[in-house]
Amino acid sequence: MLFSYFWTINKNTTLNAIPKEIVLLLIPLSFMVLQPITERYKSKILKYYSYSIVLFVIYFLIRAIIRFFIFKDISFFFYHGEYDNDIGLVPKDLNAIHVSVFVAIAFFYFYTSSTNQIFNTIILIVLFGFIVLLSSKNIILVFIILILIHFFFFSKSGNKMRLRNIFLFLIIIGFVFSFGKIKERFQLEFQTNSDKSLSSNVIKGLPEGVHNVSIAEAWTNEKFTPNHFFPGTAFRVYQARLFFEFLNEEDIFWTGFGLNASYEKIEEKAKYYDVFQGNKKIEGYQKKNFHNQYIQVFAELGFLGFLLLLLLLFLNLKRAIKYKDFIHITFAVLMISVFLTESFLWRQRGVVFFTIFYCLFNSKEIKFNSKENK
Repeated sequence: MLFSYFWTINKNTTLNAIPKEIVLLLIPLSFMVLQPITERYKSKILKYYSYSIVLFVIYFLIRAIIRFFIFKDISFFFYHGEYDNDIGLVPKDLNAIHVSVFVAIAFFYFYTSSTNQIFNTIILIVLFGFIVLLSSKNIILVFIILILIHFFFFSKSGNKMRLRNIFLFLIIIGFVFSFGKIKERFQLEFQTNSDKSLSSNVIKGLPEGVHNVSIAEAWTNEKFTPNHFFPGTAFRVYQARLFFEFLNEEDIFWTGFGLNASYEKIEEKAKYYDVFQGNKKIEGYQKKNFHNQYIQVFAELGFLGFLLLLLLLFLNLKRAIKYKDFIHITFAVLMISVFLTESFLWRQRGVVFFTIFYCLFNSKEIKFNSKENK
C-alpha cells in the first residue's frame, strides 16, 4: 500500500488513504514487542470482547424497541439506516454486514463455552436473533454452516460418529440447496429481474417502477439507464465486470491503480454505462467501491498485492485447522466469505478488526522446557 504511492494514478487519494490502513503495520509491530500471548490471555481477551458485544447488541435492540413504539415502523429492527435517515437496527456508518461479523465471533465464543449453560443459552438466542435481524444473507448462510460444522465435527457427540456425521452434513447441505423455495430464489437471482437479492442491496429508497437488473444483465448489458436498479448480487457482478474491463484496457496487472485510486476509474465507467448517478438524498452507484476485497486489492495493488492477501488468508485458515481452534476457524471462514461481498479492509473498523484478531490468533506462545526455563 505504501509503495503504491510511487505509481498511483492519484497521489493525493492514495496518500490520504494510508493513515486509515497504517494499522496493518502498527498492530503487528505492537504484537512483536509485547510478551508472548498465552492461550489463557487469548481466552480472556475473547471473553471481554464477547461480553462487550453482548452489551452492544442489547443497546441497539433497546434502541430499536423504543423507536418502534415512537414511530410505529418495523424497519427499525432490520439492517442499517440509509443516507437520509437512520431507520435501521444499526446506523449506516456501522454497516450491518460488518456488525454481523463482529457479533458472529462473540456468538461462537459463547457457543463453544461450557460455563453457566442457562446464561449462555439466553445470550446465544439474543446474538443469533440479532444476526438474523441484521439481514446479511451471506453471513447468515456461513453462520449456519459453521454451526453445523461445530455440531458434527467438534462437539462431544459429533466426535463419536465422525463418518456418519460427514454423511449427514452433506445430506443437510444438499437438502438446503435443493429445497424448492431456496432453489427458486437462486434461479430468480440469476435469470430474472427481481427486487430481492442474495446479498444486501447497495442503494435503497429509490422510487417505484425502477427496473431490477438481473445478474445476466449486469454482466452483458451494453448500456443501462438511471432507472436501472442493481440488487446486491447484480451490483457486485457489475463491479466485477468493470474490473475485468480495467484489466483489458489498463496496464494494472502487476501494480494496480494505487491505493484507493480505482474510484475515479469506476466513476468514469459509471458515466459511460449511464447508471444511476444519485441525487441530493441518494448516493449513486459511481461512488461505490468494488464491494469485493479480492477485486479491490487486485485493482489497486496489482497481482502481487492480491497474492499477499491470499497468502494471509491461507496461512490463517491453515493454522486454525492445524490447532483445531474453532473460534479461529470461525474468524478465518468469516473473513474469506465477507471479502467476497465487501471491501472489508478498506474501512477503518474492518482493517482494525481484521488485523487485531489476525495477530491474536496467529501469535506464537514461546514454550520452554524445564532446563531452558531454569
